[in-house]
Amino acid sequence: MSPIQDSTLLEGITVVDLSRNLPGPATSLILQQMGATVIKIEPPHGDDAKSMPMLYQALNSSKKIVVADFRTAEGIQSLKDHAAKADVLIDGFRPGVMAEMGCSYDTLKALNPKLVMCCITGYGQKGPLAEKAGHDINYMALSGVLDGLQTANGDIPVPAVQFGDLFGGTSAAVQGILAALLKAQRTGAGSFVDVSMTHNLWKQNIMPESMEQMWVMLSGKPAKHQDDLLSGGLACYNVYRTSDNRHLAVGSLEHKFWKVACEAMGKPEWINIHWSRGAMPGTPPAVQIRADMAQLISSQPLSHWEQVFSNVDACITPVLTRAEVKSLKII
Repeated sequence: MSPIQDSTLLEGITVVDLSRNLPGPATSLILQQMGATVIKIEPPHGDDAKSMPMLYQALNSSKKIVVADFRTAEGIQSLKDHAAKADVLIDGFRPGVMAEMGCSYDTLKALNPKLVMCCITGYGQKGPLAEKAGHDINYMALSGVLDGLQTANGDIPVPAVQFGDLFGGTSAAVQGILAALLKAQRTGAGSFVDVSMTHNLWKQNIMPESMEQMWVMLSGKPAKHQDDLLSGGLACYNVYRTSDNRHLAVGSLEHKFWKVACEAMGKPEWINIHWSRGAMPGTPPAVQIRADMAQLISSQPLSHWEQVFSNVDACITPVLTRAEVKSLKII
């Protein structure tokens, strides 16, 4: 999962992972791929993710697994002993649970002043939702992200990728942990890294928020779903169905790419029907060109369009299945 190819960056760093399921284990996996040693402490019954063996193996197979029952004094002592020697501790419990076990950050910091403790929760340490249970779909729902996926007919698809867990949780946790490790190295002081998946997902709304403000400024009201600049309102930035029920992703947002695309499709008359030339989403020219584009793309199979755009630089790509991605060795 790590975007960094150097597996020696965190050599000598020890991570103790108390978390289960996806966000925390994915965080420690990325740190491990950067060179850290990960010790995962699990309860006697194991991580709940074991009910999905392939997922559990993907996240945890190369970590050192230690079993400890935190309902016993021995289990709590094991946790403290590991924390005393660790650089990073990842906690996926609800707020207050660690303190109830006698393992608050202040307690553990007294044992290990350089300790970086990262708590990944759904809604943060404080606030009206802090102690509520939740899953990825709830964090997306309460951050505005799920509403942003709403289609023009009002339906909201359930994404196959866990945006809340991985972007709101894992990605933010890795960033916070790395920054805190730098501080510990520089000052000798550890840090408490508070990761709220809902709050961090909200921050990912930077583009929709900016687009909405621009839209209100231009038209006096927000754009409809799938009808603004980057969510389906443009012919040059959209997904189209082909005649064989596959899909083509068109990302010719800049006019230079749209020009190349139009020429490749044999439609030079479309070149200046572009948002940068005044055909903003919702205007009659934009609505018409989007319909014309959909009709054209639907007239041929995906293989035809792959051939058409194979030798031109227009930001147009096939929508691949995961099996195709693996077979083509793109990743």
